[in-house]
Amino acid sequence: MQSTFSTNKSVLRPAGCSKPFNAGAARKSKPQLTKHLRCQADQTDRIPVNRRAVLLATAALGGSVVAAAEAANFDNYTTAPSGLKWLDTQEGSGPAPAKGANIRCHYTGKLTSGAVFDSSYERRKPLTFKIGVRQVIAGWDEGILGDGKDVPPMKEGGKRKLVIPPELGYGKRGAGGVIPPDATLLFDVELLGKR
Repeated sequence: MQSTFSTNKSVLRPAGCSKPFNAGAARKSKPQLTKHLRCQADQTDRIPVNRRAVLLATAALGGSVVAAAEAANFDNYTTAPSGLKWLDTQEGSGPAPAKGANIRCHYTGKLTSGAVFDSSYERRKPLTFKIGVRQVIAGWDEGILGDGKDVPPMKEGGKRKLVIPPELGYGKRGAGGVIPPDATLLFDVELLGKR
């Protein structure tokens, strides 16, 4: 990863700014500090970002605060014995999928910090997979196919919010350096019709 600042004792220079920022002089000169901050703001688009680091830092630093806020919003969700929480936001009018059927879904996956880790909407390509045969995490199989008792199956055209506990997600191992260990996952899932 490239360095965002060049350092030299008490001198900092944001990448791309022509004049260094002298911390000692800034205490005496408000205009110099203002000029530095403007230069720094102008460079924001050019700062290289490590997505994995941002997601992990967001989860570590703000996860507990946001998780508490998110938990307050789960009052309308139904909780299955497995720990899966679900809420239908749009009832589908098509058929429910059968175990082993190929289905297509659009989705957005978030950490409890609110950070999006994946979205088929952004790629403009739905995910196609066989439901109920462990091609996806267990929380998806249960959340889409249903469990035969407490969680009804989704129907084509339906939209559902899922709160997936770590045991039904990626557990202690996490995933791909983007999902931390023991992460609760939030998904907005849309079950699309067959082509």
